[in-house]
Amino acid sequence: MSLAGVSLRDLEYVVAIADHASFVAAAEHCHVSQPSLSSQIRKVESWLGAPIFERTSRRVIVTATGARFIEQARRVLAEARLLRPLAQSPQLPFGGTLHLSAIATLGPYFFPRILKSLKGHYAQVSFILGEGLTDALLAGLRGGDLDAVLVSPPVAETALEADGLFREPFLLACPADHAVTMPPERLWRTLPASERLLLEEGHCLRDQALAVCADVGKKERHGTSLETLKYMVAAGEGCTLIPALAADKGAGISYFKLPSRGFARDIDLVWRRSDARRSQFQELARLLRRFITQRIATVVPLESDAPKQRTTP
Repeated sequence: MSLAGVSLRDLEYVVAIADHASFVAAAEHCHVSQPSLSSQIRKVESWLGAPIFERTSRRVIVTATGARFIEQARRVLAEARLLRPLAQSPQLPFGGTLHLSAIATLGPYFFPRILKSLKGHYAQVSFILGEGLTDALLAGLRGGDLDAVLVSPPVAETALEADGLFREPFLLACPADHAVTMPPERLWRTLPASERLLLEEGHCLRDQALAVCADVGKKERHGTSLETLKYMVAAGEGCTLIPALAADKGAGISYFKLPSRGFARDIDLVWRRSDARRSQFQELARLLRRFITQRIATVVPLESDAPKQRTTP
């Protein structure tokens, strides 16, 4: 079978459709017109000799053959993106550029605290920072769009490798005039679902918060971000759990300490196991633990003296 009929760009189109479950959204993501994208997909399917997608009026369905093709296409694209560092400066750490992203409940509060120290150590490295939901970050990491991510474990993928950075406690955030007549832990566990504020589905923090609830129902009220949740708390709408780095002295909110058992999350630095820069990522993890010790008193570095590397199952 000749490979002349399919390009890496074609594979990007296929993967984009699979990720977005939509030809229109995939075209917008790839910055091409929808007819052009559809034409290229038909060309790939003709080359393959089998359909990759089923088109219906409501959604796009991946065929059995398409699923296998897409899985391999992701691998091909991930390997192809490893060519990029070769064109950068090999004598510089990470080739001079590091694409680093964190989960949305961490990035805005963590990066500002450590970026100055990070730039001081990696003076010639350009940091491209981002944030998002765990699944999107891991997809970007697998696909080679990201070099490393900061997420909360577990990350059960053999293709990825992780190093633990720190443990961040949760605080109970309640309206300032809320009558707290019991220990904060018991209050959160017994809080009526209608008074419990949570992040929308897709955030790992939502799952962690629900894991320590006694009453898990469908009456919880949702916010799109931690900042939105804090606004809702200040307005008297209910209580929520806030990671320590995101807590502030905003008006209208009282914060209460919780026991560390069950009310904390670990944060890992994760990268591709196939990435040849493993030693550089390990050094980055070591430096981050050191910066955390120097600058962030609200979290606990993990194994800061002799870091124990985590490998996903």
